[in-house]
Amino acid sequence: MKVISQIKLPIEQEMDLFEKKFYQSMSSQVALLNRITHYIVNRKGKQMRPMFVFLVAKMVSNGTVNERTYRGASVIELIHTASLVHDDVVDDSNRRRGFFSINALWKNKIAVLVGDYLLSKGMLLCIEHEDFDLLKIISVAVREVVEGELLQIEKARRLDITEEVYYEIIRQKTATLIASCCSLGAASVNSDANCVEDMRHFGELIGMAFQIKDDLFDYGEEKIGKPTGIDIKEQKMTLPLIYVLNKVSSKERNWLINSIKNHNKDKKRVKEVISFVKEEGGLDYAIAKMHTFKDKALKLLEQFPTSPYKDGLELMVNYVIDRKR
Repeated sequence: MKVISQIKLPIEQEMDLFEKKFYQSMSSQVALLNRITHYIVNRKGKQMRPMFVFLVAKMVSNGTVNERTYRGASVIELIHTASLVHDDVVDDSNRRRGFFSINALWKNKIAVLVGDYLLSKGMLLCIEHEDFDLLKIISVAVREVVEGELLQIEKARRLDITEEVYYEIIRQKTATLIASCCSLGAASVNSDANCVEDMRHFGELIGMAFQIKDDLFDYGEEKIGKPTGIDIKEQKMTLPLIYVLNKVSSKERNWLINSIKNHNKDKKRVKEVISFVKEEGGLDYAIAKMHTFKDKALKLLEQFPTSPYKDGLELMVNYVIDRKR
Protein backbone atom coordinates (compact mmCIF):
# COMPACT_ATOMS: atom_id res chain seq x y z
CA MET A 1 0.00 0.00 0.00
CA LYS A 2 1.27 3.48 -0.88
CA VAL A 3 2.21 5.65 2.11
CA ILE A 4 -0.44 8.29 1.28
CA SER A 5 -3.17 5.60 1.16
CA GLN A 6 -1.92 4.28 4.51
CA ILE A 7 -2.05 7.77 6.06
CA LYS A 8 -5.57 8.29 4.68
CA LEU A 9 -6.92 4.98 6.04
CA PRO A 10 -8.22 6.26 9.43
CA ILE A 11 -9.82 9.34 7.79
CA GLU A 12 -11.01 7.79 4.51
CA GLN A 13 -14.71 8.54 5.06
CA GLU A 14 -13.97 12.12 6.13
CA MET A 15 -11.79 12.72 3.06
CA ASP A 16 -14.49 11.38 0.71
CA LEU A 17 -17.15 13.61 2.26
CA PHE A 18 -14.68 16.52 2.35
CA GLU A 19 -14.20 16.35 -1.45
CA LYS A 20 -17.94 16.83 -1.99
CA LYS A 21 -18.14 19.68 0.54
CA PHE A 22 -15.01 21.32 -0.90
CA TYR A 23 -16.48 21.31 -4.42
CA GLN A 24 -19.73 22.81 -3.08
CA SER A 25 -17.79 25.54 -1.26
CA MET A 26 -16.42 26.79 -4.60
CA SER A 27 -19.77 26.99 -6.42
CA SER A 28 -20.75 30.24 -8.12
CA GLN A 29 -23.50 31.73 -10.32
CA VAL A 30 -20.89 32.43 -13.01
CA ALA A 31 -20.50 29.60 -15.53
CA LEU A 32 -16.87 30.51 -16.34
CA LEU A 33 -15.91 30.32 -12.66
CA ASN A 34 -17.60 26.93 -12.27
CA ARG A 35 -15.74 25.64 -15.32
CA ILE A 36 -12.40 26.76 -13.86
CA THR A 37 -13.10 25.45 -10.33
CA HIS A 38 -14.19 22.10 -11.85
CA TYR A 39 -10.82 22.01 -13.64
CA ILE A 40 -9.01 22.74 -10.33
CA VAL A 41 -10.89 20.05 -8.36
CA ASN A 42 -10.21 17.39 -11.00
CA ARG A 43 -6.47 18.07 -10.87
CA LYS A 44 -6.04 18.01 -7.11
CA GLY A 45 -2.74 17.06 -5.48
CA LYS A 46 -2.20 14.74 -2.52
CA GLN A 47 -4.45 16.90 -0.29
CA MET A 48 -1.99 16.77 2.58
CA ARG A 49 -3.42 19.89 4.21
CA PRO A 50 -6.99 18.61 4.73
CA MET A 51 -5.45 15.31 5.89
CA PHE A 52 -3.59 17.18 8.62
CA VAL A 53 -6.86 18.88 9.67
CA PHE A 54 -8.79 15.59 10.03
CA LEU A 55 -5.96 13.56 11.61
CA VAL A 56 -5.30 16.23 14.25
CA ALA A 57 -9.02 16.76 14.97
CA LYS A 58 -9.59 13.01 15.46
CA MET A 59 -6.41 12.53 17.50
CA VAL A 60 -7.22 15.26 20.04
CA SER A 61 -10.93 14.37 20.36
CA ASN A 62 -10.81 10.56 20.56
CA GLY A 63 -11.94 10.10 16.97
CA THR A 64 -14.70 12.66 16.44
CA VAL A 65 -15.08 15.40 13.84
CA ASN A 66 -17.90 17.87 13.18
CA GLU A 67 -19.06 20.39 10.57
CA ARG A 68 -16.48 22.91 11.80
CA THR A 69 -13.73 20.38 10.98
CA TYR A 70 -15.02 20.08 7.39
CA ARG A 71 -15.19 23.87 7.11
CA GLY A 72 -11.65 24.18 8.49
CA ALA A 73 -10.38 21.68 5.90
CA SER A 74 -12.28 23.45 3.09
CA VAL A 75 -10.99 26.88 4.16
CA ILE A 76 -7.36 25.76 4.22
CA GLU A 77 -7.69 24.07 0.82
CA LEU A 78 -9.38 27.16 -0.68
CA ILE A 79 -6.61 29.43 0.65
CA HIS A 80 -3.86 27.03 -0.46
CA THR A 81 -5.38 26.69 -3.95
CA ALA A 82 -5.71 30.49 -4.23
CA SER A 83 -2.02 30.87 -3.34
CA LEU A 84 -1.00 28.32 -6.02
CA VAL A 85 -3.10 30.09 -8.69
CA HIS A 86 -1.51 33.43 -7.76
CA ASP A 87 1.99 31.89 -7.59
CA ASP A 88 1.69 30.62 -11.16
CA VAL A 89 0.85 34.15 -12.33
CA VAL A 90 3.74 35.69 -10.37
CA ASP A 91 6.20 33.02 -11.60
CA ASP A 92 4.79 33.09 -15.16
CA SER A 93 4.44 29.31 -14.88
CA ASN A 94 2.46 27.39 -17.49
CA ARG A 95 2.37 24.03 -15.70
CA ARG A 96 1.09 22.86 -12.33
CA ARG A 97 1.36 19.18 -11.28
CA GLY A 98 1.92 18.18 -14.90
CA PHE A 99 -1.20 20.00 -16.18
CA PHE A 100 -1.66 23.43 -17.71
CA SER A 101 -1.94 26.14 -15.04
CA ILE A 102 -5.01 28.40 -14.83
CA ASN A 103 -3.09 31.37 -16.27
CA ALA A 104 -1.86 29.24 -19.20
CA LEU A 105 -5.43 28.30 -20.15
CA TRP A 106 -7.39 31.42 -19.21
CA LYS A 107 -4.66 34.15 -19.07
CA ASN A 108 -3.36 36.16 -16.13
CA LYS A 109 -6.32 38.47 -15.49
CA ILE A 110 -8.77 35.61 -15.03
CA ALA A 111 -6.24 33.62 -12.95
CA VAL A 112 -5.75 36.55 -10.53
CA LEU A 113 -9.52 37.01 -10.21
CA VAL A 114 -10.04 33.26 -9.61
CA GLY A 115 -7.37 33.34 -6.89
CA ASP A 116 -9.10 36.33 -5.28
CA TYR A 117 -12.46 34.53 -5.53
CA LEU A 118 -11.13 31.40 -3.79
CA LEU A 119 -9.55 33.54 -1.06
CA SER A 120 -12.81 35.38 -0.40
CA LYS A 121 -14.82 32.13 -0.45
CA GLY A 122 -12.52 30.75 2.25
CA MET A 123 -13.00 33.81 4.46
CA LEU A 124 -16.78 33.88 3.90
CA LEU A 125 -17.12 30.22 4.81
CA CYS A 126 -15.88 31.08 8.30
CA ILE A 127 -17.87 34.32 8.60
CA GLU A 128 -21.19 32.81 7.48
CA HIS A 129 -20.98 30.18 10.23
CA GLU A 130 -19.46 32.58 12.80
CA ASP A 131 -16.31 30.46 13.10
CA PHE A 132 -14.34 33.53 14.16
CA ASP A 133 -11.65 31.49 15.95
CA LEU A 134 -11.00 29.59 12.69
CA LEU A 135 -11.09 32.85 10.71
CA LYS A 136 -8.38 34.35 12.94
CA ILE A 137 -6.12 31.31 12.45
CA ILE A 138 -6.44 31.43 8.66
CA SER A 139 -6.16 35.25 8.42
CA VAL A 140 -2.84 35.17 10.30
CA ALA A 141 -1.62 32.46 7.90
CA VAL A 142 -2.55 34.52 4.80
CA ARG A 143 -0.75 37.59 6.17
CA GLU A 144 2.36 35.56 6.99
CA VAL A 145 2.52 33.86 3.58
CA VAL A 146 2.52 37.26 1.87
CA GLU A 147 5.13 38.68 4.29
CA GLY A 148 7.35 35.62 3.73
CA GLU A 149 7.17 35.98 -0.05
CA LEU A 150 8.07 39.68 0.12
CA LEU A 151 10.89 39.07 2.62
CA GLN A 152 12.36 36.48 0.25
CA ILE A 153 12.15 38.86 -2.72
CA GLU A 154 13.77 41.67 -0.71
CA LYS A 155 16.64 39.47 0.50
CA ALA A 156 17.20 37.72 -2.85
CA ARG A 157 18.13 41.05 -4.42
CA ARG A 158 21.11 41.41 -2.09
CA LEU A 159 21.89 37.70 -1.51
CA ASP A 160 22.48 38.48 2.17
CA ILE A 161 20.25 35.86 3.78
CA THR A 162 21.45 34.52 7.13
CA GLU A 163 20.32 31.15 8.45
CA GLU A 164 17.95 32.94 10.87
CA VAL A 165 16.34 34.96 8.05
CA TYR A 166 16.03 31.79 5.94
CA TYR A 167 14.13 30.05 8.77
CA GLU A 168 11.85 33.07 9.10
CA ILE A 169 11.13 33.04 5.33
CA ILE A 170 10.26 29.32 5.23
CA ARG A 171 8.30 29.59 8.50
CA GLN A 172 6.10 32.26 6.93
CA LYS A 173 6.00 30.98 3.35
CA THR A 174 5.48 27.26 3.94
CA ALA A 175 5.26 26.29 7.60
CA THR A 176 2.53 28.76 8.56
CA LEU A 177 -0.07 27.08 6.30
CA ILE A 178 0.67 23.61 7.68
CA ALA A 179 0.66 25.08 11.20
CA SER A 180 -2.79 26.54 10.53
CA CYS A 181 -4.06 23.13 9.27
CA CYS A 182 -3.11 21.53 12.57
CA SER A 183 -4.42 24.36 14.77
CA LEU A 184 -7.67 24.46 12.72
CA GLY A 185 -8.09 20.72 13.27
CA ALA A 186 -7.66 21.08 17.03
CA ALA A 187 -9.75 24.27 17.32
CA SER A 188 -12.60 22.79 15.24
CA VAL A 189 -13.33 20.18 17.93
CA ASN A 190 -13.12 22.79 20.71
CA SER A 191 -9.76 21.79 22.15
CA ASP A 192 -8.30 24.01 24.86
CA ALA A 193 -5.90 26.83 23.96
CA ASN A 194 -2.79 24.85 25.01
CA CYS A 195 -3.71 21.94 22.74
CA VAL A 196 -4.42 24.28 19.80
CA GLU A 197 -1.04 25.99 20.35
CA ASP A 198 0.81 22.64 20.61
CA MET A 199 -0.76 21.51 17.34
CA ARG A 200 0.10 24.83 15.69
CA HIS A 201 3.72 24.36 16.77
CA PHE A 202 3.65 20.73 15.58
CA GLY A 203 2.48 21.85 12.11
CA GLU A 204 5.07 24.61 11.99
CA LEU A 205 7.90 22.14 12.70
CA ILE A 206 6.61 19.78 9.96
CA GLY A 207 6.40 22.72 7.56
CA MET A 208 10.03 23.66 8.26
CA ALA A 209 11.18 20.08 7.60
CA PHE A 210 8.98 19.95 4.47
CA GLN A 211 10.57 23.08 2.96
CA ILE A 212 14.14 21.99 3.73
CA LYS A 213 13.34 18.69 1.97
CA ASP A 214 12.07 20.69 -1.03
CA ASP A 215 15.30 22.70 -1.06
CA LEU A 216 17.35 19.50 -1.05
CA PHE A 217 15.65 18.35 -4.27
CA ASP A 218 17.52 21.17 -6.04
CA TYR A 219 20.73 19.21 -5.49
CA GLY A 220 19.35 15.74 -6.23
CA GLU A 221 19.04 13.48 -9.21
CA GLU A 222 15.35 12.57 -8.78
CA LYS A 223 12.83 13.61 -11.40
CA ILE A 224 10.54 15.81 -9.33
CA GLY A 225 8.87 18.01 -11.92
CA LYS A 226 11.47 20.78 -11.73
CA PRO A 227 15.04 20.65 -13.07
CA THR A 228 18.00 20.37 -10.72
CA GLY A 229 19.56 23.75 -9.98
CA ILE A 230 16.37 25.74 -10.57
CA ASP A 231 16.65 27.51 -7.18
CA ILE A 232 20.18 28.65 -8.08
CA LYS A 233 18.97 29.85 -11.49
CA GLU A 234 16.22 31.82 -9.71
CA GLN A 235 18.74 33.18 -7.17
CA LYS A 236 16.88 31.56 -4.26
CA MET A 237 19.06 31.24 -1.19
CA THR A 238 18.40 27.83 0.36
CA LEU A 239 19.89 26.23 3.49
CA PRO A 240 22.68 24.13 1.85
CA LEU A 241 23.94 27.24 0.05
CA ILE A 242 23.60 29.58 3.05
CA TYR A 243 25.57 27.16 5.25
CA VAL A 244 28.41 26.88 2.72
CA LEU A 245 28.53 30.67 2.08
CA ASN A 246 29.07 31.22 5.80
CA LYS A 247 31.90 28.70 6.23
CA VAL A 248 34.14 29.05 3.16
CA SER A 249 36.98 31.51 2.50
CA SER A 250 36.15 34.99 1.23
CA LYS A 251 37.59 34.05 -2.21
CA GLU A 252 35.27 31.01 -2.48
CA ARG A 253 32.36 33.05 -1.15
CA ASN A 254 32.94 35.71 -3.85
CA TRP A 255 33.04 32.99 -6.52
CA LEU A 256 29.74 31.55 -5.24
CA ILE A 257 27.99 34.94 -5.11
CA ASN A 258 29.33 35.89 -8.53
CA SER A 259 28.11 32.53 -9.92
CA ILE A 260 24.59 33.07 -8.54
CA LYS A 261 24.36 36.73 -9.51
CA ASN A 262 25.97 36.72 -12.95
CA HIS A 263 26.24 33.11 -14.18
CA ASN A 264 23.02 31.56 -12.87
CA LYS A 265 21.85 30.72 -16.41
CA ASP A 266 25.11 28.95 -17.29
CA LYS A 267 24.36 25.20 -16.89
CA LYS A 268 28.02 24.25 -16.46
CA ARG A 269 28.56 26.90 -13.76
CA VAL A 270 25.35 25.89 -11.93
CA LYS A 271 26.58 22.27 -11.89
CA GLU A 272 29.90 23.44 -10.44
CA VAL A 273 28.04 25.34 -7.69
CA ILE A 274 25.95 22.25 -6.87
CA SER A 275 29.08 20.06 -6.68
CA PHE A 276 30.88 22.62 -4.50
CA VAL A 277 27.96 22.90 -2.06
CA LYS A 278 27.82 19.10 -1.78
CA GLU A 279 31.60 18.81 -1.19
CA GLU A 280 31.51 21.49 1.52
CA GLY A 281 28.85 19.63 3.51
CA GLY A 282 25.89 21.86 2.68
CA LEU A 283 23.54 18.92 2.05
CA ASP A 284 24.60 17.01 5.18
CA TYR A 285 24.04 20.11 7.29
CA ALA A 286 20.55 20.73 5.83
CA ILE A 287 19.58 17.05 6.27
CA ALA A 288 20.63 17.18 9.94
CA LYS A 289 18.54 20.34 10.50
CA MET A 290 15.55 18.73 8.76
CA HIS A 291 15.77 15.75 11.13
CA THR A 292 15.95 18.10 14.13
CA PHE A 293 12.64 19.71 13.12
CA LYS A 294 11.12 16.26 12.50
CA ASP A 295 12.20 14.93 15.92
CA LYS A 296 10.80 17.99 17.71
CA ALA A 297 7.48 17.52 15.92
CA LEU A 298 7.25 13.83 16.89
CA LYS A 299 8.06 14.77 20.51
CA LEU A 300 4.92 16.96 20.60
CA LEU A 301 2.78 13.92 19.72
CA GLU A 302 4.01 11.93 22.73
CA GLN A 303 1.42 13.55 25.03
CA PHE A 304 -1.44 11.85 23.13
CA PRO A 305 -2.52 8.21 23.61
CA THR A 306 -1.84 5.72 20.83
CA SER A 307 -4.52 5.79 18.12
CA PRO A 308 -4.81 5.23 14.35
CA TYR A 309 -4.88 9.05 13.96
CA LYS A 310 -1.66 9.55 15.91
CA ASP A 311 -0.09 6.73 13.85
CA GLY A 312 -1.28 8.52 10.70
CA LEU A 313 0.35 11.78 11.79
CA GLU A 314 3.62 9.99 12.61
CA LEU A 315 3.52 8.38 9.16
CA MET A 316 2.88 11.82 7.65
CA VAL A 317 5.86 13.31 9.50
CA ASN A 318 8.16 10.58 8.20
CA TYR A 319 6.68 10.81 4.70
CA VAL A 320 7.50 14.55 4.60
CA ILE A 321 11.22 13.84 4.83
CA ASP A 322 11.33 10.49 3.00
CA ARG A 323 9.30 11.52 -0.07
CA LYS A 324 10.90 11.38 -3.50
CA ARG A 325 9.12 14.43 -4.95
